Amino acid sequence: MHPGDIPEEQIYKDSRSGSKFLSVSMALSAVILVGTWMYILGFSSRNPDGNSVALSKQSAASSAEETILPPDGVVLPIQWGDLGMQMVRSGVIDRDKLERLYAERGGLPQEADALLAEGNFGRVMITQENSGLLLNLLWAFGLSNKNDILTEGEMSSPRYGGAGGFASTGGWTLAFGDAMEHYGRHPFVVLTPDQQQMVERVSKNIYRPCCDNSTHFPDCNHGMAMLGLLELMASQDIPEEEMYRTALQVNAYWFPDQYRTIAQYLRSQGAGWNTADPREILGTDYSSGSGYRRILSQTIAPQRRDATSCDA
Repeated sequence: MHPGDIPEEQIYKDSRSGSKFLSVSMALSAVILVGTWMYILGFSSRNPDGNSVALSKQSAASSAEETILPPDGVVLPIQWGDLGMQMVRSGVIDRDKLERLYAERGGLPQEADALLAEGNFGRVMITQENSGLLLNLLWAFGLSNKNDILTEGEMSSPRYGGAGGFASTGGWTLAFGDAMEHYGRHPFVVLTPDQQQMVERVSKNIYRPCCDNSTHFPDCNHGMAMLGLLELMASQDIPEEEMYRTALQVNAYWFPDQYRTIAQYLRSQGAGWNTADPREILGTDYSSGSGYRRILSQTIAPQRRDATSCDA
């Protein structure tokens, strides 16, 4: 063997060691490659848009909206009975005018006949689809039912030149004749003194985001409709706490964008919609026009989807 020669056994051993090293390197590379692809594919399947934070926020927003505006609606603690029939018979509601109005909106909701003609002796449910109809029916009732709030409250103050010039009165164009012919004239629901005191008290604590007036000063359709709802609940001995809770649920359906914003503000403050005090949320700090503007100035409002109007 020449001095520079390497024994065959050594060549075999070194070759085998090199093969082992190469095999280990290739195996490690394969593991790293597979792991990388598994991570990429797993991340993509969890978040096809590449933005898990955005999806999480979207899911939270959707869940919050279902809490504020349940898609299946909310059962109100009132019995409607034949109140709609009474208002049609007395001329507070002209059924033909109402149907013409809703013909432009795709027709009356399916429960309209039960509320206007047949009588509804079960509970009333408010949904996103029928909230406008219930707003108009409660507006008609609040406007026409005989109550001291209408005849002795702010609506009849001489400083405003009489009650006929408000949106809640002049804007009701679905009656036979002039709306003021029916203003506080019909004793559809007569309250006891205790029930009247409750309506007086609660109505002064409930506001709406379209103005700075309480329900005790129902100068627009939402205020007049809420007054009607409070009278119905009081007449059926609904507890005061439940009246506030129901009023907040109904206000949310009538002002969905505003109450989405309020709910978002509550979340930003570490509070929750379901744990908030309905009376506080319905008060001036949140639900009045000025209170809502303050909330809005501190919150990024959700995308606007629903227009709120003081017309029928």
